[in-house]
Amino acid sequence: MSDLTSAGAAVGGAPVGGDGPTTEAPGSGGKERSASLWADARRQLVRDPVFMIASLYILVVGSMAIFPKLWTSQDPRNCSTERSRLSPSWEHPFGTDILGCDYYSHAIYGAWPSMVIAVMATSAIVIVGGVLGLLAGYYGGWVDAIISRVMDIFFSLPFLLGAIVFLTVIKRQNIWTITMVLFLLAWPTIARIIRGSVISSKDLDYVHAAKAVGARNSRLMFRHILPNAIAPMMVYATIVLGSFVAAEATLTFLGVGLQPPAQSWGIMISVHQVYFLEDPWLLLFPCGLLVGTVLSFILMGDALRDALDPKFR
Repeated sequence: MSDLTSAGAAVGGAPVGGDGPTTEAPGSGGKERSASLWADARRQLVRDPVFMIASLYILVVGSMAIFPKLWTSQDPRNCSTERSRLSPSWEHPFGTDILGCDYYSHAIYGAWPSMVIAVMATSAIVIVGGVLGLLAGYYGGWVDAIISRVMDIFFSLPFLLGAIVFLTVIKRQNIWTITMVLFLLAWPTIARIIRGSVISSKDLDYVHAAKAVGARNSRLMFRHILPNAIAPMMVYATIVLGSFVAAEATLTFLGVGLQPPAQSWGIMISVHQVYFLEDPWLLLFPCGLLVGTVLSFILMGDALRDALDPKFR
């Protein structure tokens, strides 16, 4: 996961002002500059076909996870061994699996655990990692030293190996335990991104002006510094959503993630890998959905990085 730090670093040192006004009164907290940044970014993203297509794909997958009955009326648990491994047809668009269950409905309902784990784990690292990075960057000294050493401990754990060890020790593979493990192994990266952004932002003129008129530390951090340091965190969070979707499928494929009778793309791939040469659609359909989702999040993150960095305009 640490290789994704470069995505955040690409925008970490960029000024937040766009082409709009940058003059602000002391204590305004950089609102005009932040508004200009996001307004310029929004206009660029709307005109970016790659971002719009990727966003549309994620909306489709999200609707599959939240409202599966909009996409299929089939019950994924309505199975019959008499129709085991049927080829795709009008009645069964993705064919049937080894138990004779409708494979299309399995793929639709399989979107839920992957998306839920990705969203919950990302939300947790943004909140916890963001706050710890903000505290470390703003206060420095012993606060920074303690938080940085804790980050180093987690950075020393290989992501995949650490996840396998933790889940093997826990011996309870469900949505909550997988989310917790992904959070524990990924929060230091976003904390380090925010820490670097805060260090580069806290010495800007408008922060010193706000401090001179008596602004409290909490106001300086959350109203003046954080809005200007949040851009790289948003880029990283978008990309890491896709990474967590892939991580869930990888851990499930390796046997330490979700287990049947749960439904997920990782389980579909793991159970049917041995049938690839005879019935390739049993792997191609879940793999296609998985790759499309991960790729869409990555493309959205790349487009967001370019839109938030004035150097790319």
